[in-house]
Amino acid sequence: MLMSYPLRELQTAIWAPFLPWLQATASFLAGSGNAASALPTSQLAPGCELLARLCKRYPKPEFGLTDAVVDGQQVAVTETVVRDRPFCRLLHFERATPHRHPVALVVAPLSGHHATLLRDTVAAMLQDFDVYITDWRDARTVPLAEGAFHLDDYVAYLREFLRFLGPDAHVVSACQSTVPVLAAVSLMATHDETTPRSMTLIGRPIDAGRGPTTVNAFAVSKPLDWFTRELTKTLPGNYPGAGRRVYPGFLQHAAFVAMNPERHLDSHLRYYCDVAAGNGELVDAHRRFYDEYNAVLDMAAEYYLETVRVVFQEFCLARGTWQVRGEHVRPDAIKATALITVESHVSNESAADLHTGVLEDVAA
Repeated sequence: MLMSYPLRELQTAIWAPFLPWLQATASFLAGSGNAASALPTSQLAPGCELLARLCKRYPKPEFGLTDAVVDGQQVAVTETVVRDRPFCRLLHFERATPHRHPVALVVAPLSGHHATLLRDTVAAMLQDFDVYITDWRDARTVPLAEGAFHLDDYVAYLREFLRFLGPDAHVVSACQSTVPVLAAVSLMATHDETTPRSMTLIGRPIDAGRGPTTVNAFAVSKPLDWFTRELTKTLPGNYPGAGRRVYPGFLQHAAFVAMNPERHLDSHLRYYCDVAAGNGELVDAHRRFYDEYNAVLDMAAEYYLETVRVVFQEFCLARGTWQVRGEHVRPDAIKATALITVESHVSNESAADLHTGVLEDVAA
């Protein structure tokens, strides 16, 4: 039996009184300078700081993008919410420039981490694009009265956002988000709606049965009722989403770490040594990475379970059997959108396979 929400809350409550003390002790000893470096207590500062970081909860990070270089000029960037839905906000990074650039919708994955994981991608794109991004909400913050959130709803959100951005938009998706993006554009094409000028799919699980990764293999190793029983939990009463079934972020985080335990152990050991040695740049780099990596969100249970079934167990998209709100997803209907794919040696299929197999034959 995996950790439950009540047990997680108890663990947090137990550590809560000690975290300020650990952080204060680490700061005091670190501020002692060279005078303390020869003392045995010099090892206590990095130990206290590391323990505090391992036990604390990490809030959702901010994008913090306030400026960009556009056409050789430094301009201000303002983050605004242009569409607000129960489970997602559409953010616009508005640049203070009179120049018009192509509109790009970046669809962040909804798979455990926040959209801020793509901060560097957005920052790079701001030079040449008018950028929007999906900012998925943590399901624990969504009141039960707002209803359920299904994989079909994800696709519906994307269709709404693309209509809002207009016919000249480009859409960029990464990892998990590639499947609903392809579905949204396919359904728009089926209904003779104007589709995006281009669709970029990065590291996608379009056909998770081909070249399966560790995640793919795990998804087919258990029946769906195991995922329901072991990985979905009910939110307790101290959250806005009390009563909602979710796949908790803390379980997702444990799964992320379990995929590369040696790497994370080595990273934390090096962090301890870098703090002790005063290697400021390396310490800051570690903090930046893990402040983002450790900030996780809960996903609605129904969305998570449907993703497991549709994408990773039944391969519905690749087999041409996926229906969204009763309509078949037919990628072969897409005629006017340029396809760009980015993959690695562990991708589930090649770009050529995607074009000739999925876009022409998948739903024939």
